[in-house]
Amino acid sequence: KQIAEMVMRAQADIAIATEAITSVDGLVSMPCYQWEHVVVVPPDHPLMKLKSITLEEIAKYPLITYDAAFAGRSKIDHAFEVRHLKPDVLLEAIDADVIKTYVELGMGVGIIAGMAFDAERDQNLRTIPVGHLFGMNVSRVAVRQGAYLRTYMYTFIEMLSPTMNRKLIDQVMQGGKDSYDL
Repeated sequence: KQIAEMVMRAQADIAIATEAITSVDGLVSMPCYQWEHVVVVPPDHPLMKLKSITLEEIAKYPLITYDAAFAGRSKIDHAFEVRHLKPDVLLEAIDADVIKTYVELGMGVGIIAGMAFDAERDQNLRTIPVGHLFGMNVSRVAVRQGAYLRTYMYTFIEMLSPTMNRKLIDQVMQGGKDSYDL
């Protein structure tokens, strides 16, 4: 919400977020990256032994995940609510590295964005893909409606989403097409 407000006040040119920016009047948003959540655990964790992971299995452990305003957290909460499960959210953080640190310390099971895990850097942890439980997420790039986009802004948006090009970006800025394939 803060970055969206900054773009609206012309304090920032571009906002990148997974939630919040699609519902802000005055912003035009475009999809740029599709991703899913993963569960992070130590290598010897009991969840690593399961063939198929369920919400019920995850809910047996204290959870360490994102703050409610970040990185698809609403989808995590919704998935548990639909199954009438009340997970024990031990810690909420705005940063995946904080979540991974507490998981490494054995305080609970982490749920993070898949791209936040680096097998080389996070050697003391393992991931379990859980997109089938929480759904896919789409990060979006947004600009102020009616803003003049400089060449570097077009280039940056095209780098974030190779399916976007200047013509399509201009079409979006003029109120055209509402959905795009990534």
